Amino acid sequence: MTLADSPAAVIRPEGPWTHRDVAANGALFHIAEMGEGPLVLLVHGFPQYWWAWRHQLPALADAGYRAVAMDLRGVGGSDRTPRGYDPANLALDVTGVIRSLGEPDAALVGHDLGGYLAWTAAVMRPKLIRRLVVASMPHPRRWRAAMLGDVRQTAASSYIWGFQRPWLPERQLVADDGALVERLIRDWAGPRPPGPAGDAGALAVENYRRAMCVPSTAHCSVEPYRWLVRSLARPDGMQFYRRMKRPVRVPTLHLHGSLDPVMRTRSAAGSGEYVEAPYRWRLFDGLGHYPHEEDPASFTGELVHWLDDPEPDR
Repeated sequence: MTLADSPAAVIRPEGPWTHRDVAANGALFHIAEMGEGPLVLLVHGFPQYWWAWRHQLPALADAGYRAVAMDLRGVGGSDRTPRGYDPANLALDVTGVIRSLGEPDAALVGHDLGGYLAWTAAVMRPKLIRRLVVASMPHPRRWRAAMLGDVRQTAASSYIWGFQRPWLPERQLVADDGALVERLIRDWAGPRPPGPAGDAGALAVENYRRAMCVPSTAHCSVEPYRWLVRSLARPDGMQFYRRMKRPVRVPTLHLHGSLDPVMRTRSAAGSGEYVEAPYRWRLFDGLGHYPHEEDPASFTGELVHWLDDPEPDR
């Protein structure tokens, strides 16, 4: 697949999965799904789209689950709405998709921004979340504390501060056919270098570049981060973080790469203080910010083993 391919070919590639759109929370969301059984909903992070879960979809289907990977609002094949990019609304997008799929609940798996929203959804709509899996993202209150109180985390998240500028970040993300997207992914990954789009065992950076260049995607991708920073001292932000004091009451698996340069291990560790249920912390040695793509076999094995465990303990 090349940068010359059409957006549809990149966002809805042929494969063992099925593509369709579902309505939820006032918008249409593109999903890719495989398998039958209890629902496992996979939510991507930045600067990616559902394709980040291409390794996990068939593995979860083979393990007896209905695996669904969704595109977040404004990304991939989902609607690009003019507003609605605060975490509370984005989390309602996620739980709305669960309802639209006709399922009573889901095991929710989120990476990066998708992990932030997974934490949020588990607090806001606990009855819809059967189990919670978060990769490469601390609990929102831990994230806020680290961003405000840890100079090393503040420096590691310099890209978030850069997103606060008007228009320039969008232009940078799409310049030179999305070259910045590739650079960010390579810089944030561990020592296993990303390969070409056709390499099933590597990060498909070319696909991510092309997907970011779909009109309006870059703007929609940075809007959640603008809210996260600009709301820190605003009433709506303070209300959100007060709301997130409510404990998570579903079994939680927290996955993290030991070499993650974006979300420091110190920032993520300790998120279990917000979980009043079995909580398991798993640190992947030698992996960076994308453990589900850098070492999909290890990541997926840990995920499936934990989902299959009827009584996950601490």
